Amino acid sequence: MRDFSDFFADPRHSIEEVVGIGGDLKPDRLIYAYTRGIFPWADKPLLWFSLDPRAIFDLNVLHISSRVHRRIRQKKFTVTFNRAFEQVMRCCAFRTEEQTWITENFLQGFTNFHKEGYAHSVEVWDENGRLGGGVYGVAIGKFFAGESMFSFLPDFGKIGLYFLFEALKKDGFTLFDTQQMNPVTLNLGAYEIPKDKFLDRLSLAVAIPNKWVPPMDEI
Repeated sequence: MRDFSDFFADPRHSIEEVVGIGGDLKPDRLIYAYTRGIFPWADKPLLWFSLDPRAIFDLNVLHISSRVHRRIRQKKFTVTFNRAFEQVMRCCAFRTEEQTWITENFLQGFTNFHKEGYAHSVEVWDENGRLGGGVYGVAIGKFFAGESMFSFLPDFGKIGLYFLFEALKKDGFTLFDTQQMNPVTLNLGAYEIPKDKFLDRLSLAVAIPNKWVPPMDEI
């Protein structure tokens, strides 16, 4: 793996949240960044962040309503992994009232990262085969960085997140990063920890930076 220490400021010592400007979204740079608590979050120029505090999920604690639990039990959907990665990203990028940070540059960069085996999607399809919701993110070792989620049909994004959590728990993941708190993640159970504590947990989670192989069968 290439050494990008001359490009990125060290998150452990930087008091700034922006620790890099420019560069590209090629897999070697993304691997270096994510394994050090850095992620890209803006384009033109490309900005790289390491936030303090950091928002994470406990994989054993996902706050979903009784309505969502009922939908899960009714099973009027199909869940797949990595069936339509680029389509999930494009759905996450769709906004009617605000701009998105998921630009064509991000789409190309993370689709290539997906092809390398480090970025993954969860798709939730309705009974007519339409994509109603999904999630995508980055998995390295026992670390998962949730990037974005969408729902075109009620609760389908939350259903995707539920099955993602179940798959990650089964495979022994220890850290789920959601980067920054917002009303949606707060309601789902995310919480904040200091950056130094996050980096300590991250180091353990990516100590063996294996690629994740998610479930192959439909759920």
